[in-house]
Amino acid sequence: MKSQEHKMPRMEDILNLPVQDPPCAEFSAADIEWVKVEGGRQGGDDIALLPFARVDDFVRGESSNAECPANFRIESRRKRPEGSISKPRVDGYLEYTLYWCSYGPEDYRESESGVEDGSNIKPASGKGSRPGRRHMMRGCLCHFTDALGTRAMYAPRISEELRQKVMSMLYVGIPLDKIIQHHMEMVQGHGGPHNRDDFLTRNDIRNMERVIRNSSHELHTSDECSVKVWVQRHHKHVFYFQNISGSEPFVLGIQTDWQLQQMLRYGHNGSIALHSMFGVKKLKYPLCTLLVFDLSRNAIPVAWIISCSFVSQTIQKWIGLLAERMQAKDPRWRPDSFLVDDPSFDISTIREAFQCRVLLCIWHVRHAWVRSLLRNCSNFDVQREIFKRLGWILFCTRSGPHAMVALEEFMQVFVDQSAFMDYFKRRWLPTIELWVSGIKSLPLSSPEHNAAIESYHLRLKSKLFNEQHANSWPRVDWLINTLATEFHSLYWLDQYSIETGYFDDLRDKTFSTNAWHQALHIPDVDVILNEQNLQIAKVISQTNRNLAYTIWNPGSEFSLCDCPWSRFGNFCKHVIKVAILCKTRQVARPLLAAQVYRQALLTLLQNPPDDPLVLDHAVLHATRLQQDIKGLEELSNNGLLQPLPPEISSQVTENMLFPRSE
Repeated sequence: MKSQEHKMPRMEDILNLPVQDPPCAEFSAADIEWVKVEGGRQGGDDIALLPFARVDDFVRGESSNAECPANFRIESRRKRPEGSISKPRVDGYLEYTLYWCSYGPEDYRESESGVEDGSNIKPASGKGSRPGRRHMMRGCLCHFTDALGTRAMYAPRISEELRQKVMSMLYVGIPLDKIIQHHMEMVQGHGGPHNRDDFLTRNDIRNMERVIRNSSHELHTSDECSVKVWVQRHHKHVFYFQNISGSEPFVLGIQTDWQLQQMLRYGHNGSIALHSMFGVKKLKYPLCTLLVFDLSRNAIPVAWIISCSFVSQTIQKWIGLLAERMQAKDPRWRPDSFLVDDPSFDISTIREAFQCRVLLCIWHVRHAWVRSLLRNCSNFDVQREIFKRLGWILFCTRSGPHAMVALEEFMQVFVDQSAFMDYFKRRWLPTIELWVSGIKSLPLSSPEHNAAIESYHLRLKSKLFNEQHANSWPRVDWLINTLATEFHSLYWLDQYSIETGYFDDLRDKTFSTNAWHQALHIPDVDVILNEQNLQIAKVISQTNRNLAYTIWNPGSEFSLCDCPWSRFGNFCKHVIKVAILCKTRQVARPLLAAQVYRQALLTLLQNPPDDPLVLDHAVLHATRLQQDIKGLEELSNNGLLQPLPPEISSQVTENMLFPRSE
């Protein structure tokens, strides 16, 4: 056996293992030394090499084991008659036998499976139920193969990594012939076949096609039982599961191997964002997604959390486990920032889990307000004035009763807009003070992140909320299946195409770039800024040079554009381009969020903390931000910096000076 400190051998190393020949006439698994080898379906298989002639002795020994008797059956067998092979094959079998324990793999025990009616569940092995043996099924997964021939030197099946790769190709619609052609090119590229994966056949792919074609999200007529069965079958991809019982809510956390790798890759020294409460009105339980951002600043889903209660109420149950999962893979892994989209989240729990600073994302607030205005208010001038006033309220520098006074003034001015006001009072008035407080205590995410989150939101919406799926929305098992198969495969294809250059023509180009990326391709000369009138800006259309779009309140988080994309309530490239240019040229008032955060820095430096450790970090940050502070002083001297009161939340100090452990 190899020590755990050594790297686990892979399937192609099988022939390097010693052949074991126990001296006793009959022997069992307890008499053999097993080696864990990478490449199996569950992350690795236990391997031992025996002489072909001793297989029957092993079967008899296992069956007579007093402590744990087994009863192996032959599940499948292939044998070539002598002289049937006209020429030698590097991947051929002379004889192959697959043994499975008769006590599995299905489990029909109602008390342990948690499923009341197991007759409606397709067995995990893919085989049909076997008459006369139902009472023996106890979920045993013991199985082994014995083989004779050149192919026996390779793994008995393709690796889980390749299987997921091919399944993803099939889910996005890549035909079989194209998959085979691509695979052959890849094998030739690394010098010919070296392991079982290199011998991928059409039959392998057809088998996977059959699995997809015959699969169903309904693993049981009961949605609750169906979810339990899915969790049992895919436990490797479940990092947290709590079934609903009494006062405990339903919570399911899903992360595939591919998502884990993306989180390790892009989350380290990068940003992680929460996209929570998706589908509150249509899905049975809302969906929360954890996102990372790739080198092109596109969002990638790296975990999904489904819960029957608000994510802010259950995050402490799973956030620590997810962080430990990352640390177990790479102890040095640590994100730079964590974005939350709800100020009611327990910020201290997130900081403790990920040891990073926490930012507040207001994209979905902006998105919800714009869409409601477009739906409930027909006058564009009134729309943009309401939107600007809402921005002032959200970034209100006052607190306590003064914020409520500003709200009352706002509602009195626009009292005639009854449809929007009814929506605002019902949905946002109860939490507006919480948002104002959150913006004071936490720095805000950048437009770069907001654009990526919006792109993910729209793609998720287009996939799940197609009317043809309306009958499935009330079922959680449908949501799980769609996310883990078709939707997951879309993002796998995006990254695979970017990394290898293959299948670029099959990608969904609608969501290949977000508004931030598009804004970077607008030339500065196409932006018209009148420094004498900073109320509006214009951007020349990139497709029709005779057309220019108007941006009101330029440079602010609450800018509005009259382009078609913005008129659907989205974050458009013209607004982002103008914001970038305003920041670069300093021709407009800084973003409201920047004013709040930078003024807090100045206040902190004027009133240093007593704790010497905190003071050391304050000095360090002050040195790094010296140039920014100098720029703020210039803005203040020119009358472009709004003053803030001396009171500052203690949370600001904690968030800005939170140390990152090395």
